[in-house]
Amino acid sequence: MTDSFILYMWTNRHENNILFQCGLFYSATSAVGGIVVSLRMLKQTLIEATQAGAEQLKHFFNSNFEIHHKEGVNNLVTEADHAAEKAIFEVIRKNFPDHYILSEEAGEIIQDSNYKWIIDPIDGTVNFANAIPICCVSIGIEKDGKMVMGAVYNPFMNEFFFAEKGKGSFLNDQPIHVSKQTDVAKACLVTGFPYTYLEMQNGPLDVFDRLIRKGVPVRRLGSAAIDLCWVAAGRFDGFYEHKLNAWDSAAGFLLVEEAGGKVTDFEGNYYSPYQQFIVATNGKIHDELIEVIHDRKKL
Repeated sequence: MTDSFILYMWTNRHENNILFQCGLFYSATSAVGGIVVSLRMLKQTLIEATQAGAEQLKHFFNSNFEIHHKEGVNNLVTEADHAAEKAIFEVIRKNFPDHYILSEEAGEIIQDSNYKWIIDPIDGTVNFANAIPICCVSIGIEKDGKMVMGAVYNPFMNEFFFAEKGKGSFLNDQPIHVSKQTDVAKACLVTGFPYTYLEMQNGPLDVFDRLIRKGVPVRRLGSAAIDLCWVAAGRFDGFYEHKLNAWDSAAGFLLVEEAGGKVTDFEGNYYSPYQQFIVATNGKIHDELIEVIHDRKKL
């Protein structure tokens, strides 16, 4: 499936079934600061912006490009990150020039708006820099502080994930749902490790150690956004991580929730992408996984 077909499929050809099914086909509007925002246009802009960023990933992938190091170990930013971010910004500003933007590379572009776009132009930059095709564009949209839409696109696998609050989660044109596993000991999990290791009780290696010593498969893909999407799609039963930024999880956590899963912090409380600790599961293993993370339950 080509990229152009994915966008065409979502915005034109199947307007009376796929767009309606995905909550993309209705004319609801909301007034923000005197400006009328079409939800259909908001969603179409999200899809177009995500694809625009992905085009840059494909252009630069496995080629020669500049790589720079930000603060910390293995904290990379590439020429492709900036190109993808620029392409995404151009699409958003064309349709919603007054919207607030938070992006990994550009930081905050503050506007007096109820809407905020939270952008990771390349989630999985280290993978991308090493020509490992587990990387993606991730964009979430907040309205009045609540996540309402998210899109994650890995163009190398032709997987476009989309969710809207109250409308479900989709992979390309098909609805997705979390798994039905009920036992952490039998679960397939995924996690990530911060490049600056956290010396803390029940830190990343502590939790990883107690799981793998009991034979629980725990993967590390290198992209939190993809980790969350694959929980939403039922490929993983759960995901946990100790240190994320808002752009890592903004779109993905909504995808998990809309696919029927549960997302909280490490204490089981309401999850906000602006705090670092996350547990995202199918819901059935959630409480048990939290107990294992805190070493209050032995497997």
